[in-house]
Formats: sequence, structure tokens, C-alpha cells
Amino acid sequence: MEKFVITIARGYGSGGRSIGKMLSKELGVSYYDRELLRMASDDSGINEALFANADETLKGTRLWKAFRKSYSGEMIPPDRDDFISNQNLFHFQAKMIRELARTESCVIIGRCADYVLKDMDHVLRLYVHAPMPYCVDRAREFHPDMSDDELRRLIQKADKRRSAYYEYFTGREWKDADHYDLCINSSTMTWEQCVNLVRAYLKITME
Repeated sequence: MEKFVITIARGYGSGGRSIGKMLSKELGVSYYDRELLRMASDDSGINEALFANADETLKGTRLWKAFRKSYSGEMIPPDRDDFISNQNLFHFQAKMIRELARTESCVIIGRCADYVLKDMDHVLRLYVHAPMPYCVDRAREFHPDMSDDELRRLIQKADKRRSAYYEYFTGREWKDADHYDLCINSSTMTWEQCVNLVRAYLKITME
């Protein structure tokens, strides 16, 4: 199989991250999630904590339309006051994502990677979702002391944050299926079956 990249956008509690890790192992390729923050920090010289604070979170006004028009992938120089702005932090993460996509096969979780790599042909853009009851059951594994209502609020807040982040930096709707090659409802099959489905799709489209 030629070089490929799988980007995974996922709803909270859908198992998208776990499926990504399984795909990485099954396909023998690297897996990138929060590692991108460290890589962007090393490349830019900006403290990793600043990337972590801005990660999938928006501060200030939502001027995504103005920003989308100006996005070109160019870095803001260190002598500018906005060198550590959310926009420039996104630029550095996008730079890392594009460099990885050019040099190796890998799985990339979140961070608008499907949009960042929209002009590349060897990318499989995946969206993993599931109904609320399934996500609540999954979230309970990590938050056993929370009630169902608290878990639902946690999931809704996380997905709202991810949606706002995606819209801010892309001008697109996060859940719009038109932006993905494959959308999977993870509640309808096992994670192993999800992995097999993605592998089959990859084989059909990339070979």
C-alpha cells in the first residue's frame, strides 16, 4: 500500500481515539494526538503549555470568518505581538500535520487535520460518532462517580468545544458528512469491526 494518512474526528465517548490507536497498531503506522503539541512546541520555541491551553478551546471573540480568509499556513514571526495567538498556535500545529503527511503513513486524531490536509489525495478522513446513551456508557468508564445527567452535560460540553474549535479554524460545520470520506456509528459494531471496515475502505481507495 502506498503512503496514507488517516485523520479522525470524533464525538466524545464514541471511541474514536481508541479506534485510532487500534488502527495504528494494526497498520503498523505512527499515532499522533497530543504528541503534536510537543512537536509544534519544539518547532516554534513556544511553551508547550500554551498549546495545551489553546487545544480545542477558544478564547476571545469568534472571528473565524476573518481568520479563514487570511489562513495561508504562513507563520507569524517572533517579533510580532500575536506570535503566541491562537491563530499562530494553530499554524504551527498545521505545519506539523502537513510535514507528517508528506513524510510518513500515520493516524492523526483531531486538530482539524482533515481540513489541514484537504488538498492531499492520500488522506482518509474519518468521523466517528455514536448516540448519546452509548457515549454516556463509555464516559462512565472514566467518570464512575458521575450521574447520567452529569455525563450527558460533560459530553455536550466537550462536543460543543470541539465544534467551535473546528468552525473557528475552518469555517466548516464539524459534523457535516460532506467533509469526511467515511462516517462510522461506533455503537453498531465492535471496535474491531470498525477497524476492519476502515482497513477495507483504505484498501479499496488507496491501492
